Amino acid sequence: MADLIAITFEDEAKAEAARKRVLELQTEYLISLEDAVVVSKDGEGKIKLHQMFNPTAAGAASGSFWGLLVGLVFFNPLLGVLVGAASGALAGKLSDFGINDEFMKSVANSLQPNHAALFLLVRQMTTDKVVAGLQEFGGTVLRTSLDESKEKELRAALEEHMKTGTPAA
Repeated sequence: MADLIAITFEDEAKAEAARKRVLELQTEYLISLEDAVVVSKDGEGKIKLHQMFNPTAAGAASGSFWGLLVGLVFFNPLLGVLVGAASGALAGKLSDFGINDEFMKSVANSLQPNHAALFLLVRQMTTDKVVAGLQEFGGTVLRTSLDESKEKELRAALEEHMKTGTPAA
């Protein structure tokens, strides 16, 4: 079972830095992610998702390749690429991997303008080491599906940084 964690930050740069650190922790085998998305809200209230994987672009690229192959068979590779790219992009746009986009947007509505949130879908993690790795960024836990003890540990570590600006011991 995967756990969902949403942490708010004062700006998009901090959220991106925290995501980068989580990805580094993943290379150290301390956390296993299904998805990590930064969601920002600009001064006008517009919400933008910054996903690690763009399914629309991937679908277009894959569709172009297959369209080219089919087009070569029917002696019209350009038409095949165009049709393949369009159908692949549509298929990519309609597919949703990881965290549900509409859920993230609805949660992000509660963000202050010019703030951001980091959404993590975690398969498994070594909680104490991941929390220690995220302390330097501060932030506030907005939502989580962690059990109460892990959530309490995460909240305490991030709040300690917010109060003092230094990691908790």
